[in-house]
Amino acid sequence: MYSIIVIPGKNWKLSLAELIAFLEIKNHKFYVNYFSKEFFVIQLEKKINPSVINALGGAIKIGEIETSFRTAYLKEAILNKDKISKKKIRNIILEKTKIIDNLVSSEKKTFFGVSIYCSEKKLGKISTRIQRFFGKVIKEELAEQGKKSRFMGFSKNRKNPQLSHVEVIKKRLIDNNGELIISTNENQTWLSTTKAVHNPFEFQKRDIEKPIQRKIFAMPPRIARILINLALCDRKNILLDPFCGVGSILLEGALNGSKVIGIDINPWCIRASEKNLEWLINNYQIQEHDFRVMLGDVRNLSGKIRYKEIDCIVTEPDLGPALQQVPTNAYAQKIINKLDVIYSAFLIESYKILKKNGRCVFVSPYLRTRSGNFLKMNIEEKAGKAGFKRVFPFNKDFFRKSAIKTVKIWENKSLVDISKRHKTGREIHIFQK
Repeated sequence: MYSIIVIPGKNWKLSLAELIAFLEIKNHKFYVNYFSKEFFVIQLEKKINPSVINALGGAIKIGEIETSFRTAYLKEAILNKDKISKKKIRNIILEKTKIIDNLVSSEKKTFFGVSIYCSEKKLGKISTRIQRFFGKVIKEELAEQGKKSRFMGFSKNRKNPQLSHVEVIKKRLIDNNGELIISTNENQTWLSTTKAVHNPFEFQKRDIEKPIQRKIFAMPPRIARILINLALCDRKNILLDPFCGVGSILLEGALNGSKVIGIDINPWCIRASEKNLEWLINNYQIQEHDFRVMLGDVRNLSGKIRYKEIDCIVTEPDLGPALQQVPTNAYAQKIINKLDVIYSAFLIESYKILKKNGRCVFVSPYLRTRSGNFLKMNIEEKAGKAGFKRVFPFNKDFFRKSAIKTVKIWENKSLVDISKRHKTGREIHIFQK
């Protein structure tokens, strides 16, 4: 078996759900050996190309695990300054990994960095000391081999001793096998070499360089990509976005190799989606592409699309008005009530045109209120009336017993994406016909 470390984005639950769905799409046999908001340990039957990170919206880094050891050694070495434990860890690095041998450099000095991801608070507080210890071991061993090296340190005001994905890209550490990832929990510590990182520049390009944009409630390409993966949408599948707007979801679908169809009631949105899709095809030199964008009302989808034609539906319907202030409970409920009709119609019509076992992944408003609570729609009832069955984001069968936590994430019915500054967030639902 082959194991990897995956460093998630800020919304780690969304990242983990997407990763599981993506591995399902590609028919990988896998298990989640461990998960936390800091990192995931994934065991695979076969190796995957680390470049798959480009098809994910929620993964920041992928590292190939070389070995692991008991965290007790680390605690003794760092907290108690135990020389025997330090020697044990040093021997593990030298004898059970090829981390030092694989460091590549075309410069006079070998440049490398060490990033620490701790899910245990006690070790998290001394993560800088852990980072310096591993950096010192590598530097000393390289010196013994007659190689000069430069260890990338961190400023004191940095919260965690971790290289960002941007730093890894700019320092070209992937090509040089130049970043060592130390991932540790209360029992186990994993050593891995970074093999791929999320490229924010490509997502940014599709966000701000496309010809036509919409600032209010614009869906970031990263979220669009996550939703597409949650829908188990693969190449050649027919993907429909019936609230296509300026085409954020359509663009990611087309880049994924899917056949995309966009529908919107606003003629301006149709023109915007067409121009943005043409821009994508030219800029990314997509040779095989198939897209349609049509004017239409979601209440009559089956009048535009044949019954059982669509493999997957991915969309973000109306989330309500752009809120200037945090709403009262009463006003938030008024927004929800006003949107009820359109969501009900959307689900009924979507069921008609979706193929059997096809997934419908969509967003509904998740409203922050002045009382400190959040208000959301009763999607369960609407989807049930349409004929859909809910898909839970986390299938317990994919988790090793050792990964089971007191927080049973497989009980989560939906996923929520909202930052502290947002008044309207996204509740993400997965349903199946």
